[in-house]
Amino acid sequence: MQPMPDYSISVCEQLKALTVSGSLQVDSAQMDVAKKLDRVLADFKRKRPAAKSSALGWMFAARKKSAETIKGLYIHGSVGRGKTMLMDMFFAMAPCPKKRRAHFFEFMNDVHNRIAAQRLKFKNGETKQTDPIPPVAADLYAEAELLCFDEFTVTDIADAMILSRLFSELFSLGCVLIATSNVEPDNLYRDGLNRGLFLPFIDLLKKHVDIVTLDSPTDYRMEKLNSQPVYLTPLDQRTDMAMDASWMQGLHGRKAQPTEIPMKGRSIHVPLAVDRMARFSFADLCDAPLGPADFLAIAERFDTIFLDHVPKLGPDKRNQTKRFIILIDTLYDHNIRLYVSAAAMPEDLLEERRGTEGFEFDRTASRLFEMRSAEYLAQTPATRAAE
Repeated sequence: MQPMPDYSISVCEQLKALTVSGSLQVDSAQMDVAKKLDRVLADFKRKRPAAKSSALGWMFAARKKSAETIKGLYIHGSVGRGKTMLMDMFFAMAPCPKKRRAHFFEFMNDVHNRIAAQRLKFKNGETKQTDPIPPVAADLYAEAELLCFDEFTVTDIADAMILSRLFSELFSLGCVLIATSNVEPDNLYRDGLNRGLFLPFIDLLKKHVDIVTLDSPTDYRMEKLNSQPVYLTPLDQRTDMAMDASWMQGLHGRKAQPTEIPMKGRSIHVPLAVDRMARFSFADLCDAPLGPADFLAIAERFDTIFLDHVPKLGPDKRNQTKRFIILIDTLYDHNIRLYVSAAAMPEDLLEERRGTEGFEFDRTASRLFEMRSAEYLAQTPATRAAE
């Protein structure tokens, strides 16, 4: 009897197994990217035995680190083409004991917190290191030699200004980066303030990762769409009544009240909440000066979010648009059940598509569609808690 093949040894083999079983369609574009991910896996497997050979081997390996550095991968392409699925396969197989997979916004929030803590140490005389970047990078590398980022994008000037220095340190230590994005590297932070200061990061990125396009002809997210009554349009009295009815059903007779989420000396106001369900208007979250850390705190506090009165987003609402993109990314990544009333269907909310913002909003529209699907709703914490 033939032994069963070990599909855990490569992304290609696992992809083939899923197509043979009928779980996936044959997709040559995905297979091409899988081969490149397998190259990184092979590099890791070759490096590990040499690093473990002996105490002397460790010293020798340290001296040759720059020569042995593994080149990462930056996978970009349209939404719904399977980038995240391939990343999940790769990460599960990566033979690296210290690895981290995170949404880019979450990672950068962590970086800013570490920088603030390092500066406080200097202020309190606990360290003589005036530059917080090297120790922060060293701590990050000590925790993860492999960093995997889903939906890599740069919209915040604070992130843009430190990325080049941070990753110069990380790459010099031997950190390997695998990232997925809807944006090719040359379009990162495309319309950003002081973009010239960000450009060295693009050059650095190209030096340390292979750039590959996942250009599959099929949007698999749209194929599995099974609409649920959680996205309501247009904005009229009937939509308001339907949102209220869903809200009342979720309350189960309980009384919702305003609450606050503490945030480093301030707080996020929640107009209505009960247990792990909350209700906001678009203005509450996107007109207010909130950022990724605030939306992350909301996603960690609640399982179900009601979002009322999302307007059409024109050029006069660029800041609100950026916040809305980050909000939806965060809620999606945490499988939050989202009820929305909006002025138009997701693909028609952004009135003018241009630059990075247009690319990013394509992802937002796709995610809003998927968040209505039966598959997505079955994965939400709210559904699991009810079972």
